[in-house]
Amino acid sequence: MLERKDVPMFRVSLLALLGFALAGAAPASAACAGPDPAITSVAVKNVAQSGGMSRYTLAVTVTNAGSQAQAKDTLQFVDIYQVPGEKLDAKGVPPLQPGQAYTFTYDTTRASDAGSGTTHLRFQLDLRQGASGGDCNAANDVYAFTF
Repeated sequence: MLERKDVPMFRVSLLALLGFALAGAAPASAACAGPDPAITSVAVKNVAQSGGMSRYTLAVTVTNAGSQAQAKDTLQFVDIYQVPGEKLDAKGVPPLQPGQAYTFTYDTTRASDAGSGTTHLRFQLDLRQGASGGDCNAANDVYAFTF
């Protein structure tokens, strides 16, 4: 049991702990200070059957989640990999304003009888020209997609 003389120290410790917890819990949606291209979604847009193959059209969205526009000379791509590592393709993405999104499609085929969850793709941003300091949060540069 706490004695009366221990209560103030307990309160200070509790308030300090609460303060540290709140300081570390920044909102996930807060924009970082600079441009932040991020792969925000990958979704199946269409599936077409032909013979024993299924052709999947995937919609891939890249958004500038940062607080600043990307430089006009930014040269960037989304590299597409078949997991575990074979590079399949790369798609160009124009420089983006804060909050602006760009969506492109990517077509891939697989056997019609392939089981659900058996195809694994990795989409990864590849920033090149004009990209120095142009990505203030690299944690959102990769998107894994399984179908």
